[in-house]
Amino acid sequence: MSKILDNGYYDLMITTALAPTYDTGDNITYLNRQNSLLHIPIGTPNPCDLGRHSYSSFPYLFTQTSTVSLEKSGVNAVQNNPDLAFFGSGVLVAVIDTGIDYRHPAFRNSDGTTRIVSIWDQTVQTGTIPEEFTFGSEYSRDEINTALNAEDPLSIVPTTDTNGHGTAIASILAGTPDEEQSFRGVAPQAEYIIVKLKEAKESLKSIFFVPQNKVCYQESDLILGSRYAITVAARLNRPVVICIAMGTSQGGHTGRGPLSDYLDHLTLLPGNGVSVSAGNEGNNQRHYFNSTAAPPFYNDVELRIGEEDTMFFLEIWSFSPARLTIDISSPNRESTQPIYPTLNQCRRFTFIFNQTTIYVNNTIFEEQTGDQMILLRFNNPLPGIWYLRIQATENEPFSFHSWLPSGDLLSNGTFFLNSNPDTTITAPGNTRHTLTVTAYNQDNDSILPTSSRGYTRTGQIKPDIAAPGYQLTCAVPGNLYGTATGTGAAAAHAAGILAMVFEWAIVRENYLRMTGNDANRLMISGAVRNPAYSYPNNIWGYGQVEVNRLFERLLPP
Repeated sequence: MSKILDNGYYDLMITTALAPTYDTGDNITYLNRQNSLLHIPIGTPNPCDLGRHSYSSFPYLFTQTSTVSLEKSGVNAVQNNPDLAFFGSGVLVAVIDTGIDYRHPAFRNSDGTTRIVSIWDQTVQTGTIPEEFTFGSEYSRDEINTALNAEDPLSIVPTTDTNGHGTAIASILAGTPDEEQSFRGVAPQAEYIIVKLKEAKESLKSIFFVPQNKVCYQESDLILGSRYAITVAARLNRPVVICIAMGTSQGGHTGRGPLSDYLDHLTLLPGNGVSVSAGNEGNNQRHYFNSTAAPPFYNDVELRIGEEDTMFFLEIWSFSPARLTIDISSPNRESTQPIYPTLNQCRRFTFIFNQTTIYVNNTIFEEQTGDQMILLRFNNPLPGIWYLRIQATENEPFSFHSWLPSGDLLSNGTFFLNSNPDTTITAPGNTRHTLTVTAYNQDNDSILPTSSRGYTRTGQIKPDIAAPGYQLTCAVPGNLYGTATGTGAAAAHAAGILAMVFEWAIVRENYLRMTGNDANRLMISGAVRNPAYSYPNNIWGYGQVEVNRLFERLLPP
C-alpha cells in the first residue's frame, strides 16, 4: 500500500527544498513548490509524538461548512441583460469536497452528456492515477459519458458522493437549471473539475484526539486537490475558480499555513480564482479572548465540557513577548499546577480522582507564527466546568486567544462560558488574497448567526464579502433536490460569480491578465453597503455581493 494511504505512517509537512535530504521514493509525496509530505513509520502510537515532531508538521483537520435566491446578488439581472449574459461559459470551476453524484441532471448538458471535464477520486485506488500524482483514480469526460450511457454507470466510473456535501456545493456553484425544482446554479455554463477528498488518516485523528467516527479531511489532501485543479486548467488553457467549502479552527488564525500560503499564491496568478467559506463558528461559543493589562497578571478561563465529548483538543495562542504558564483544574479542583513553556516538551497528566488524562504541549514558539502556542488534548474528561489559569511568567501585560475544534468534531455541550464570537473565521478563510465569504439570509438581509466573524488574530480584514447562504436550493445524491445553509453554500454562490467575472475578463478577452485578487477587489467595489453600518467590518466584510453593480461599474456610461 502507498504510504500516503497507510495508517501505519504519519504524513509530516516538510519544506520541499529539504525533501532530497531524506530517503526519497515513496517516503516523500510532493505537494507543491513550498511543501511536501514525509511519510514516517509510527511504530507504537504515542500522543507525545506531537512534541517529538512539531505541531506545524502535522496537517490540519478540516470539516464541512454547510449543512435560493439568485435575485439578491444580481445574478439574474446580469444574465438577462443581452449585453452581459454571463453564465460562466469557457470557465472551469473546481470543487474540492466529498465528491459528486455525476449521474445527477444538475451536472449534465441538455443532450444528457456530462459537464464534468475531470474527476479525481482520492478514495478509489482501482483506476488510473492522475499524472504527477501518486494515488487515487482519475476519470475523464469521455469515461463519464460512457458511464452515463451504460446500464450500470458505477461499474465504469465507480465514484460517488455518499455524504452529499460536495454534490450540493457543486450544484449551487454551477448546476444545470431545472424549472420544476426552481433550481439554477450561478454559472450554469461553466464546466467542472471535481476532487473527492479521502478522509483524514486514523493516525492523524488519533494524534489530535479526534474520535475515529468523526468525518474530517486533512490539509495535505486539499493542497493536492488544488494543485490537481490548476494542472487540469493549465492543460486545457482555461481560467479556473476553486471553491473550498471546508474549514478548520486549528492554527494561529493569521492567514499562514501550507494550504493558506498555496491558495494565496494561486490567487495572485492570472486566471486563478479562489472562493473559501468563512466558517460557521460564530455562535458556537468555541472562541475565548482575554487581554490583561493590569495586575494581577493572570486570567481564569472557564470551560464547560459535555458528557458526549470523551476526547478533544484545545489551542491557546498568545502574542509575543509575553510568556505564559497554564494551570488546569478539574470540576472537583484537582490541579496540574503551573506548566511552563518549553521548546519540544509534551507532558502527560493523569487525574487521580476522575480518570481524566490530559496531554499538554506548552511551546515557546510555533514555527509558522513565532508565537507561543499551548495545545491541550483531553481524554475521558470529567463532565462539568474546568478552570484554566493563564498567567504571565514575568508579571507583565498579556493577551491570548483560545479555540476549540470546528464543525461536528465537538458537541454543543462543550464551550467557553465567557466566549467571544469574534476572530472565529476558519482557515483558509484568514488567507490574505483569497475571497473569504460569509453567509446572510437573503430573505430578510440578516447575517446568519452561525457565520464566523473576523478579523484575523493580527487584525487583517476578513471576511471580504457576504453572499446568500440560507436554504439555497441544491442537488443532492439520487437525482433529488434539497437545500443547503451556511458559509460553504455562500462560498459556492460567490465562486459562481467569480466564474462570471473570469468569463468577461479572459474568455471574452476584456482583461486577459485578470487574477483572482483582481476579481475579488471588483466584487468588493461593487458590493451593496447598508448606510446603517460602517465598512469594512468584521461581520459583513465590505458588504453584500452584487454582480450587476460590479459590471455596471466596468461598462462605459
